[in-house]
Amino acid sequence: MRRFDLVLPNNLEDCLKILAERGAQAKLVAGGTDLLPQMKNGVLRPAVVVDLSGIARVRQVQNGNGLRIGAAVTARELEVSSALRGAYLSIAESAALVGSLQVRNLATVGGNLCNAAPSADMAPPLVALEAQAVIAGPGGERRVPMADFFTGVRQTVLAPNEMLIELVVPPPGAHSGGQYLRHTPRRELDIAVVGVASQLTIADGRCTKARIALASVAPTPVRATAAERSLEGQAVTPEAIERAATLAIEAARPINDQRGSIEFRKHLVRVLTRRTLTTALLRANA
Repeated sequence: MRRFDLVLPNNLEDCLKILAERGAQAKLVAGGTDLLPQMKNGVLRPAVVVDLSGIARVRQVQNGNGLRIGAAVTARELEVSSALRGAYLSIAESAALVGSLQVRNLATVGGNLCNAAPSADMAPPLVALEAQAVIAGPGGERRVPMADFFTGVRQTVLAPNEMLIELVVPPPGAHSGGQYLRHTPRRELDIAVVGVASQLTIADGRCTKARIALASVAPTPVRATAAERSLEGQAVTPEAIERAATLAIEAARPINDQRGSIEFRKHLVRVLTRRTLTTALLRANA
């Protein structure tokens, strides 16, 4: 690991000034569980590392007329937060699957998202809940739907002089529930072969909104829109769930690798979609 300058700004404005001056030479760090191993292995060689620990806005979780999650909030904080109950439970479930307990005490939601691995666990629930990424840069702040935040493997819409500061999740409404599940070869300390987040809103016995997001089956998280449309306006019966689970496969573009074949991943999409929709329905009706 080569030498670098460490900067600890006390506010967002100072942080953005550093990014404007140093651009791609600067990297942000909160927990460091992704950045530091990449620096140690020579994958990244930043000249400046900017520590976000002194910026209050990126470390807050607020639940009121929707949910706001700072980019430097740790996975462990989300796992145990009372704000992430009810319709937001799938976010806590995804955070609980990030690495080990020791890793979750450091790893942040912003790091998980900005690293932009196709298997990122915290991305699918945020996509399913129609969250927006709040991005700050020299021109001010802008919002990008999480479904559009990822542009490729380890690529996002962030420019070198921009930073993710928080996630804004709109209120899902009454009688809404969701779940995130993944499959891994090992129970812990592994990355998803397939991950699925489902979110349902129910009114008068019918589905008024369905959102299904898949991970590890394409270069970026993807929505299973055909499956969603098959549920909306319908009674969510076991038959409807099975039909949606089959349609969800259409959104998957998996690859063969050492952790799973294309056929196996498609099978997992059907199984995990069925399971998450079943649980989402139970939670929406609770």
